[in-house]
Amino acid sequence: MVENQRQALKVLQYVYNTKTALNFGALFADGTDSYRHPAELKIGDSVTLRFRTGRNNVDAVYLVYNGERCNMQVESSDELFDYYAYTISEVTDDIDYYYMALAGNVICYYNKLGTQKDLNPDYNFQIAPGFSVPKWARGAVFYQIFVDRFYNGDPSNDVEDNEYCYVGEGTRKVKDWFKYPDNMDVRSFYGGDLQGVMDKLDYLQGLGVDVIYLNPIFVSPSNHKYDIQDYDYVDPHFGKIVKDGGECLPEGCKVNKEASKYIMRVTDKANLEASNELFAQLVEEIHKRGMRVILDGVFNHCGSFNKWLDRECIYENQEGYEKGAYVDYQSPYRSFFKFQDPWQWPYNGTYNGWWGHDTLPKLNYEESEKLYEYIMRIGEKWVSPPYNVDGWRLDVAADLGYTEEFNHRFWRDFRTRVKEANPDALILAEHYGDPKAWLLGDQWDTVMNYDAFMEPITWFLTGVEKHSDEFRGDLLGNPDAFTGALRHHMSRFNQNSLEIAMNELSNHDHSRFLTRTNRRVGRIHTMGPEAAGENINKGVFREAVVFQMTWPGAPTIYYGDEAGLCGWTDPDNRRGYPWGREDQELIQFHRDIIKVHKDSAALMKGSVMFLHGEYKVVSYGRFLPGEAVVVILNNDYEPHELNLHVRRLGVQDGAVMKACITTTESGYQMDETEYVVANNKLKITVGPISAVVLKYTEPSV
Repeated sequence: MVENQRQALKVLQYVYNTKTALNFGALFADGTDSYRHPAELKIGDSVTLRFRTGRNNVDAVYLVYNGERCNMQVESSDELFDYYAYTISEVTDDIDYYYMALAGNVICYYNKLGTQKDLNPDYNFQIAPGFSVPKWARGAVFYQIFVDRFYNGDPSNDVEDNEYCYVGEGTRKVKDWFKYPDNMDVRSFYGGDLQGVMDKLDYLQGLGVDVIYLNPIFVSPSNHKYDIQDYDYVDPHFGKIVKDGGECLPEGCKVNKEASKYIMRVTDKANLEASNELFAQLVEEIHKRGMRVILDGVFNHCGSFNKWLDRECIYENQEGYEKGAYVDYQSPYRSFFKFQDPWQWPYNGTYNGWWGHDTLPKLNYEESEKLYEYIMRIGEKWVSPPYNVDGWRLDVAADLGYTEEFNHRFWRDFRTRVKEANPDALILAEHYGDPKAWLLGDQWDTVMNYDAFMEPITWFLTGVEKHSDEFRGDLLGNPDAFTGALRHHMSRFNQNSLEIAMNELSNHDHSRFLTRTNRRVGRIHTMGPEAAGENINKGVFREAVVFQMTWPGAPTIYYGDEAGLCGWTDPDNRRGYPWGREDQELIQFHRDIIKVHKDSAALMKGSVMFLHGEYKVVSYGRFLPGEAVVVILNNDYEPHELNLHVRRLGVQDGAVMKACITTTESGYQMDETEYVVANNKLKITVGPISAVVLKYTEPSV
């Protein structure tokens, strides 16, 4: 019986290896180092491009680059595949390329969409010589901190009740850390600060975090600080207050210049320098632990409190500060803003604000070289000693300037200046839509990955839009919509940008993913905060985290997600981290799945291939020579039996795949259940609302 099976397998192997039919499943190439070496080119380097086919399965393979067709030759073979190669010498300009495979009278094309009968050139591969991204960011685990809500390490720097007015009312010191955010939350302060981040570094390191991303920390009147008041200094309410004085704003008073305590705290150089020094110490401690930190750069707009505008007269008559453009027609900062009817004086109070918000005056770079140079210097300052920050996350980066042409010019110059100051600095932009024009090697390194990560997985697992503003039953569990969106949007990246893209499930702008698992539409003012935690499904959340930790890119945890924090979109997504009330099982799950991520070279830098899709079920593989990982997500309430063609990942018949982690609706298990590949297929039954990660490692000889 055993001998008969062996003979049958030999026959199957012979049929597979003869050129009677083109094996489409064997065709593969991408931009990883296995198929493009080196994956990142310096100008003038040679590059070897490879294309995989079934063993002895094709008549010819051609590389077509920049319109030139080149005959590829078999460079190497293994038991399953032939690897065709062609070397392009001394690459100095951008390259656009695809492959052609011929077998008998069959011709097919291959680019980022995979195998095609008719070529769609919009999805061709690209090479941008000279474009490199920080190696430390590849597959790194990021952790995003909204500082005011993370941990209060120094109560002496807290914003006090009625310390100043913001948007018409006095500030509020929140004394109950676990209080739900107010619907109008911008002037409520919980007390989180940089000392709090310092105090929790052991926790973050133990979780497996590689990079800390801090929401804005510079001087600002709001808790979110996207309305910066002074780019040169850390806000003393996040840093240190060594010199205090004055009184708080009298209750009901709306004249901010009378807020003498606030003026002292945020304009006195002793407080500002002490806060910068504390931040430098924090970065030094983060680096000592082998971790990194990036800052939020809000350069499209500033705040009406900003010293350049000074609408609230915070800086008027303060020592060391020049007059703001709002209070003095002769201000040196007049050109920093675009005023309406600028010839009228006294000033009538209208200027361009971002999206019309007068608290967010848009910066007018086109008409001010002084402003342009100032922000370039800011970009350099914080990535240089003594701060040595590891990069920038750029807020609404595509909105900067008044034309797209100017936008591109600005970011080219910004990249040049920042990379000259710190060649290893990361430049990561907030961006919605097609990022390709900014990811050609001369501007951004990568983006916050909404289109090729957050949105597809949200629709597939929850059917809810990322703000919880809409439910779409047609997208819930739809494998074609899911894989189609991923393929399309991933194609807009260069491979190196994709490998460091910020893959978030939640952040400060969108509802918490755990809340989205309740599949309800709502916001805090329509549903109330309690509803954000009702009918949630931690099993679905665990599926999402498994996807996050096994998909190409840099998995990024929004503070508190790992502890079970819920919340509708802004401001409810900015609740205080639940210290003492954490979901410890979810935290341990994150530690374990992060370890799975880091222990696998295939998950950190391997290729990706979809293996299976049906209603509410998808499977994909990550692979490189000698290692393959299979991931299965079952979002159905019924078990599913799958037969997966893992041969496409380089896993041979008879190989053993071991489970690394299996999640369920009620929990998860770390086990090493073994599955033997038979007839070139992995047969497995996956339970309801579950995720499974299996790994194959080629035995060492």
